[in-house]
Amino acid sequence: MKIATFNVQNLFHRDRSLIQQTRGKCVSDWIVEFDTLLKKDKCASNTERLKELSFLLDFDKTYQNPYVAMRKKAGELYLKGMNCSKELKSGELTDWNGWIKVQTVPIDPEATNHKAMVISEIDPDILVLQEVEDRMSLDEFNNFILPKFHCESFSDSFLIPNSEGKGRNQALLLKNGYQLESIKVHKIDDSENATQELLEYEIQTPKGKNIHLLSAYFYGNIIDKDIAFEIRKNQAYQVSIIYKMLQMQGKTNIIVVGTLNAPSYCNSLFPLLQETDLKDISKNQTFNVDFDEGIDATYFRLGAYRMGVNIKQQDYLLLSPELFSNVKSSGLNRKGVWPEKRPNWGIYSTIQNKNQAASGHPGVWFKLNF
Repeated sequence: MKIATFNVQNLFHRDRSLIQQTRGKCVSDWIVEFDTLLKKDKCASNTERLKELSFLLDFDKTYQNPYVAMRKKAGELYLKGMNCSKELKSGELTDWNGWIKVQTVPIDPEATNHKAMVISEIDPDILVLQEVEDRMSLDEFNNFILPKFHCESFSDSFLIPNSEGKGRNQALLLKNGYQLESIKVHKIDDSENATQELLEYEIQTPKGKNIHLLSAYFYGNIIDKDIAFEIRKNQAYQVSIIYKMLQMQGKTNIIVVGTLNAPSYCNSLFPLLQETDLKDISKNQTFNVDFDEGIDATYFRLGAYRMGVNIKQQDYLLLSPELFSNVKSSGLNRKGVWPEKRPNWGIYSTIQNKNQAASGHPGVWFKLNF
């Protein structure tokens, strides 16, 4: 049995808000001015300037509906959204002037191909994907892109839309006789911030044994690190409780996978990494990966996967002791990750720039004698 987790950072298109953009000096100055004015007493001039800055910083209120219908009738253009009872005619008297700003940006087709190459090289029986935009994209990728790289399509695929609303859904793909028995959705955060749910899968192997796989995506907001820390710590605690409850029910074949958005030394992950008996696959003696180039091969950066693999760990594959002791082989594929600067490592020769990279995350996997 081979299991892998891979944060693909979307397959074909990505939400604009998730794309890193280099700030110009003007934008930085506007942000500083905006923060300064918020702290001052309310007056007409300050309020007017805040409105101007809100527009310049793209804070203006826009519709975020994922689908709309646009029609041309009698030479006029009409728009109807999901929550709109009647059609809106384009013109000076309406809020719509005949064009729509698309909320997502297409991903370079070469990047999509490189995502498939990573998965093809690992070729797992059970694959957990993070940050998949929608079901249609998942099916197209599985049925048409993967076979181009000599990877058999997965016979079953599942995607449960989360409540975050930015196209960062979690997906499960199965093949070679592995079957999904049940799915449970656990809400692991009650804060006002948009976060994701924990998905619990019960999977049956071809030989009739069952494993419980918990797929998580922890909060990773970098704007307010203190709030993000507290949310993430609560999420880690809630997952640890669910894991311990499964153990109390006599379940021993348990796996926790996903993007936890913090290095292992971060105290926000303490409830999951230190207060349970879960074992990180990167600590298994079978864990094998191509080392960094040059002197970095003998260096161990804080928060890295291990010595010579100096990329900050955000993606985890955690196993119960019973499974951890039966691991036959394991590793990490980062050939699709573009190295911004040192350290450097081997990547696919077809990747010419950052936009063509498969993802900013590696694929992590293990093979088990089960």
